[in-house]
Amino acid sequence: MQTQAHSAPPPSGRLLEHPAREEIRLESVLHALADPMRLLVVRALAAADCEQACSVFDLPVSKSTTTHHFRVLRESGVIRQVYRATAKMNSLRRDDLDALFPGLLDSVLAAGALQAERLGG
Repeated sequence: MQTQAHSAPPPSGRLLEHPAREEIRLESVLHALADPMRLLVVRALAAADCEQACSVFDLPVSKSTTTHHFRVLRESGVIRQVYRATAKMNSLRRDDLDALFPGLLDSVLAAGALQAERLGG
């Protein structure tokens, strides 16, 4: 997996690996979106429509499991993570996903919303 080029290193000096757009695979995206906790994160990021710190997500799992879920989302190309000072900020890679898999993200988000309504969550 290649690290996308950055114009300058972040102030913290920490870089996170992300697949380049052309390296994002459908099966990896579907795997990432298949987990209920990861789908919850993606739905929240889509609703916020801006970067969100990991700390704003109150998932009913341990911190290490939460970290794992964010890593899966990042490594599959669903989200982008960057450090801003000490916070790890997350954003949805909507442009990349829409370019590669037109309609997929919107369909998954709509289905997730319908399921949440149906199940009362």
